[in-house]
Amino acid sequence: MKNLVIATIIIIIFTTGCSPKFQPELTRVDVQKITKDGMKDGEERIIAKKDELHKIEQAFDEIKWSPKTKADMARKEDVLAIFFIQEEKNMPESLYEYRIWFKGESATIISNKENEAYGRLTDKTEVRELKSALLLGE
Repeated sequence: MKNLVIATIIIIIFTTGCSPKFQPELTRVDVQKITKDGMKDGEERIIAKKDELHKIEQAFDEIKWSPKTKADMARKEDVLAIFFIQEEKNMPESLYEYRIWFKGESATIISNKENEAYGRLTDKTEVRELKSALLLGE
């Protein structure tokens, strides 16, 4: 009987102590295209499909961030994207704003997230994927 109690306690410790921690999850992206004159084009797109969100996450994994850099861009961004990220279980999502400029085969991103600030995406494939996901194939 004593061995059964000890075995049960050990199993409980391992199953509760080794359970995976909550991983932050991108749950939605609200996208607003910005016109050349700096105005919102009036059309907001909401991205919530898992496969589209996954493509966006993959592209963002390749961004080289410079957290201490303050950037001043010569023109308005091409896209304003609001990321909804579930960072803690049973808590409201955090919202992060990304201003994105596409130029040729690169993208420049300015974030309001403290540990990101200014970033560049130079992987041609990922730039195309990100632009396609955010702007519906443009």
